[in-house]
Amino acid sequence: MQKSVRYNEGHALYLSVVARKEGTKRGFLSRRSPENGRWTERFFALYQNVLFYFENEQSARPSGIYLLEGCTCERAPAPKVSAVGKEPMERQQHYFLVIFGHDGQKPLELRSEEEPDCNEWVEFIQQASYSDIIIEREILMQKYIHLVQVMETEKVAANQLRTQLEDQDTEIERLKAEIVVLNKAKERMGPYQTAQEEEDPDIKKIKKVQSFMRGWLCRRKWKIIVQDYICSPHAESMRKRNQIVFNMVETETEYVHQLSILVNCFLRPLRMAASSKKPPISHDDVSSIFLNSETIMFLHEIFHQGLKARIANWPTLVLADLFDILLPMLNIYQEFVRNHQYSLQVLANCKTNRDFDKLLKQYESNATCEGRMLETFLTYPMFQIPRYIITLHELLAHTPHEHVERKSLEFAKSKLEELSKMMHDEVSDTENIRKNLAIERMIVEGCDILLDTSQTFVRQGSLIQLPSSSERGVLSKVRLGSLSLRKEGERQCFLFTKHFLICTRTSGGKLHLLKVGTLSLIECTLIEELDSSDEDCEYLDFKIVVEPPDGQPFSVVLLAPSRQEKAVWTSDISQCIDNIRCNGLMTSVFEENSKVSVPHMIKSDARLHKDDVDICFSKTLNSCKVPQIRYASVERLLERLTDLRFLSIDFLNTFLHTYRIFTTAAVVIDKLADIYKKPFTSIPVRSLELFFATNQGSWGADPLNNKSPRLCRKFSSPPPLSIPSRTSSPVHCRKLSLSSPVGSKAGALDLSTTPSSSAANSPTSSHSPSISSPPPGSTRSPSGFSSPPPTTTRSPSLPQASGGASPPPFSTKAPLDLSRGPSSPELSPAAGEDVSGELPRIDAFCGKLRRSFSNSDKSCDKEFIIRRAATNRVLNVLRHWVSKHSQDFDMNGDLKTGVVGLLEDVLRDPDLLPQERKATANILSALSQEEQDDAQLKIEDILQMAESPKAECFESLSAMELAEQITLLDHIVFRSIPYEEFLGQGWMKVDKTERTPFIMKTSQHFNDVSNLVASQIMTHTDVGSRASSIEKWLAVADICRCLNNYNGVLEITSALNRSAIYRLKKTWAKVCKPTKALMDRLQKTVSSEGRFKNLRETLKNCNPPCVPYLGMYLTDLAFIEEGTPNFTEEGLVNFSKMRMISHIIREIRQFQQAPYRIEHQPKVTQFLLDKTLVMDEDTLYELSLKIEPRVPPA
Repeated sequence: MQKSVRYNEGHALYLSVVARKEGTKRGFLSRRSPENGRWTERFFALYQNVLFYFENEQSARPSGIYLLEGCTCERAPAPKVSAVGKEPMERQQHYFLVIFGHDGQKPLELRSEEEPDCNEWVEFIQQASYSDIIIEREILMQKYIHLVQVMETEKVAANQLRTQLEDQDTEIERLKAEIVVLNKAKERMGPYQTAQEEEDPDIKKIKKVQSFMRGWLCRRKWKIIVQDYICSPHAESMRKRNQIVFNMVETETEYVHQLSILVNCFLRPLRMAASSKKPPISHDDVSSIFLNSETIMFLHEIFHQGLKARIANWPTLVLADLFDILLPMLNIYQEFVRNHQYSLQVLANCKTNRDFDKLLKQYESNATCEGRMLETFLTYPMFQIPRYIITLHELLAHTPHEHVERKSLEFAKSKLEELSKMMHDEVSDTENIRKNLAIERMIVEGCDILLDTSQTFVRQGSLIQLPSSSERGVLSKVRLGSLSLRKEGERQCFLFTKHFLICTRTSGGKLHLLKVGTLSLIECTLIEELDSSDEDCEYLDFKIVVEPPDGQPFSVVLLAPSRQEKAVWTSDISQCIDNIRCNGLMTSVFEENSKVSVPHMIKSDARLHKDDVDICFSKTLNSCKVPQIRYASVERLLERLTDLRFLSIDFLNTFLHTYRIFTTAAVVIDKLADIYKKPFTSIPVRSLELFFATNQGSWGADPLNNKSPRLCRKFSSPPPLSIPSRTSSPVHCRKLSLSSPVGSKAGALDLSTTPSSSAANSPTSSHSPSISSPPPGSTRSPSGFSSPPPTTTRSPSLPQASGGASPPPFSTKAPLDLSRGPSSPELSPAAGEDVSGELPRIDAFCGKLRRSFSNSDKSCDKEFIIRRAATNRVLNVLRHWVSKHSQDFDMNGDLKTGVVGLLEDVLRDPDLLPQERKATANILSALSQEEQDDAQLKIEDILQMAESPKAECFESLSAMELAEQITLLDHIVFRSIPYEEFLGQGWMKVDKTERTPFIMKTSQHFNDVSNLVASQIMTHTDVGSRASSIEKWLAVADICRCLNNYNGVLEITSALNRSAIYRLKKTWAKVCKPTKALMDRLQKTVSSEGRFKNLRETLKNCNPPCVPYLGMYLTDLAFIEEGTPNFTEEGLVNFSKMRMISHIIREIRQFQQAPYRIEHQPKVTQFLLDKTLVMDEDTLYELSLKIEPRVPPA
């Protein structure tokens, strides 16, 4: 009999060495001896499922081995310690047991001093016991036994069925034999049955009726079941889901077509042109412009084919796997998105090559392009991913939570949203480049200044150019106000941050630059109020005086259609002039005096370009050459708004359009008040340091050699600085006029440009010998300051030469007047003074400024400069706010009160300059006066007129009258929408009537007019009258198109496309072919295909006034809102999104502010607004069925 178990001791020793070195868990534990119950400390090592213990850590051989497979390990409570303990415990011990899975084996009792160590030992021993695997094996074994039992049961059942089948076969054979016998018997008895009477006819009728009733009841039951399902929410959800997929297929078809045009009509021909002997473009530029375009086309062709294959399997639509194919290719889109801005910059640079420009226009003239430009096609991929997100969002809304595709669709949506955020930022950053290129393409002669990617678009619109004063005197007063002169003088004007373009538009929509149609704003002076006696102008005209350095001065007089339009134009023009002159002054001063350029100055302030936790910048520069903000906190946005060095007009417009999304008006006005009252504590320290940065010299150094930029930076805001003379007190001198020229004949620098030319605006004092102009022919000293040569014909608005000249008359009805300042007796130089020579004005002016300060005035002048700059900044922001966003103050009484209080505080400032005082008074006047309606009707007035009984019928009204009054009503409703309703997608919320009442009124008016058109057609009983009515309404729609009322066109065409009218085949057969062709053209113009691409192109080429289709802009805004959030995960404002929203609102407001000159005709509007003529959709369709019943199927 064997007494012991043999084992491989060598292998056990090897495993113990491995366990001591590489074991899963190693350490000292106390082990309880099973013999005497004493605790001894041993070194334990766990390796796989074997637990070794050693005498100590250095022992080579193990003292014992435990096989842990099948054991359990658990924590054990501490044993009770008797009063006479053998081993007094110094600290608390933690016990655990290893219980082996068979009888006769005592458990292993272990303890540890640390609880975490104890828990780890328990966990690792439990893992080493393979208990989970054993349990799983037992489960699998039970399943196996169960399956064996099932199989045995099935075998028994199969045998039973086999036996039954054999019995049934026997029974069948028996029955067949019986049937054969019966058939034979029937054949023998056949002759006897023929003699019997046939079945009773009444019985046959009863059976027939019973059969009919059974069929009718069955069909009725199924019809009820089908109808109940059709009306069920599930069926409605599936219908919407299927419609979304069908629309997605149509959109994808259009997108693939656009990509194929991009590749086949532009990319491949340009590649061939780059390989020619005289290439107009290099291969590198082609690759930069069209990066990944061909790959994206191939990818979407595969995606499109997959979609069509899914449609072939309708109604089973499974799309998740298609997006699984698309998701791994998103890195291709990422490269395209990151390259988009660089692509448009390269394209703009290549267009400066005339050969390339000519070749590109040849490609764009291809009929396949449908008049669209290359940059339009390059932008299409930027909008595709957000479109997928919206589609997925709608699909998920109609996909049940238990649907097999839901998780896949949600995953695809999350991945696409990550890329969409980047796309929205890039689209926002390149919006300006694409806008400039689009305008440049419309100008027949071309315009190279628009190829400058730093040129920022501000606004466009129609103005009337009036003759100059000499020409105006020849014309009679009747001629000046006549419609023919207004039509001849109508100009399409474009304002950019550096230039002002004046064009005429042809009937085809193309633009022609005037001979002097390109005005450089650095050479311009704006005069807002003219001494015009023409009543027709009604104080709507303003003048731009241009003083080119290499030519004769001239002026351009423009007439705005309304006072609001004039206020907006003059506000934007003055801001652009201020910005460009201040930037130019800073550039010249830094380069000449402190050897510090503006870019270096920007780099020296990291807050202007370096990303931080509370701000993130874009690669694009704004109009002040400062990087645009992509994300920022509200504090940083307010800081940029009040930065005394920079205030770009694009940032200001975006902020004022969208501030209510991320802050309140009270916060903004409090910030402006802090800047005015406490400029030193409210402005960041770094801004103040750079505002007074000093690289060379000191205050006490030689004035002529003092190159400190501290004095030169006074002009950067643009502050109205004074030129104190040596004999006058500082307070007295600071109240002088400060319209200081920047460069040669550059006009005014400050916030208020006086109405005279720069010759009469020279900031010289008649009693200050240090700044007097030199005599004719003399050599100009470095400290001299010459005036531009006066014109021979003196403007009536120029002040007289005497020192006591009174200011020119001002109109109290002017909306805003920040560009004028009252003349001062100290500021009246001789207008006819002859000055010759062209010397650097900036250096002379700065040198004289340096001599004007003394050491005793250092701190006083520094504080004075900051206060003046802060005051100008506050007034500048308030001027834009009041002139361009007056609705804010009409709707918010607290805001209006706060602004009035702040302006009254400004007026009480004893050091306030005359121009600042006049500007403040003008803003207060604009706030206090009642809103000017410019004799325009309101919708409430027309509705009151419509309440009276109508006096006219449709047949008595001409198509021209109907079209004009529809246009007038549409524009009145459209212009009444306040811009704040376009924020936050309020029109899609549950409480949309309270949040966006005017958008809802516009939508309701659209539906009312469309219902009226359909109802009027359906009131005719005979076919000929209905056909004539359709032809007349299409004539009205065509006149609306000529009046640029595309909303009216869509109202009429949508009415004609209603099912109640569209199904009237006999009526449409009577409509003549030219009218049908006209309807096709109108529908193509206002079609929603390709994001209203035809309508957008038409709006781009039309002259305001215009009524666009509001739904197009609401779709764009919803597109932006769905694609990216207002705030980042870090809580920063997504200012790129704000910029995109501002672009759309600015375009809407451009059409809102251009009024129609259409006389109101109450008899027509009473007919158009008569609710008694309108029928609802169900009534229209029932009437349509009565007129032309359904034709039963053959």
